[in-house]
Amino acid sequence: MKVVDHLKNANGKTLFTIEILPPLKGENIKSLFNNIDPLMEFKPPFIDVTYHREEYVYRKKDGGLLEKITTRKRPGTVGICAAIQNHYKVDTVPHIICGGFSKEETENALIDLHFLGVDNVLLLQGDAIKSESKFVPEPDGHRYASDLLGQVVNMNMGVYLDDELTTAAPTNFCIGVAGYPEKHFNAPNLKADLKYLKLKVEMGAQYIVTQMFFDNKKYFEFVDKCREAGIEVPIIPGIKPLTGKGQLTVLPKTFHIDIPEELSDEAEKCKDNTALKEVGIQWCIQQSKELIQKGVPTLHFYSMGKSDPIYRIAKELF
Repeated sequence: MKVVDHLKNANGKTLFTIEILPPLKGENIKSLFNNIDPLMEFKPPFIDVTYHREEYVYRKKDGGLLEKITTRKRPGTVGICAAIQNHYKVDTVPHIICGGFSKEETENALIDLHFLGVDNVLLLQGDAIKSESKFVPEPDGHRYASDLLGQVVNMNMGVYLDDELTTAAPTNFCIGVAGYPEKHFNAPNLKADLKYLKLKVEMGAQYIVTQMFFDNKKYFEFVDKCREAGIEVPIIPGIKPLTGKGQLTVLPKTFHIDIPEELSDEAEKCKDNTALKEVGIQWCIQQSKELIQKGVPTLHFYSMGKSDPIYRIAKELF
């Protein structure tokens, strides 16, 4: 079933959904299932599965020369989606990114997902690899998420890259895109960011999932600005509890978000990560209660591979 149909069928009730990371290369999928199992108590109608692009490492060879080697730390998004749908009988939402894919490789991945009965995709530009200062697309790849969106929309109309496929079967993906309550870091301002977000909706995006945020006011203001701009699709809030002291600096740097002063002040009083985890969980519970009261379509939790904090929060809410 499509994400937008799950939201419609909820009849105004706030759902519980999660985003999970593929296991590190070499790990068994059982570790992933062990983290998902407790959260099935809250009946998530769909589960997002992230995609992690390749990185480059350099290994010294005999004679001192460096060999450039491509590695992917968390492979398996397509296989994990199939495994989750088979094991739990819930829908999955694979993330499809621009980075690391040519247009043909993107098409082939989408064909595989379509064959597997995956009805939803979340389309993202993806991050630059660590060895590059800015995002660089693959040769014959997409630079922007809107370009990727155009390819998926075409496939939904039966238009493939091969012009000779004049009677190709159309796919039927429900398309999600990302939204940034504190604006995308590449955008000069929020107004410009919303212009491109509206373009994606006009092109065919059917729902929006936000970047994580810790201040609900920023989410509510973002939704209001989207509505003022004529963006009427569902806007799903993405949230995450703080679980470690290092996140006070890592999350703002990595995701270009602010930690509210009240939360950071309480976090800085914590003597260790155990104490901070409690602060983070309680903050997220209060944050979630307000979002539910305002009627958000679903609370979408970024689990980061850890189910215990999410379970404790959901137990208070659902």
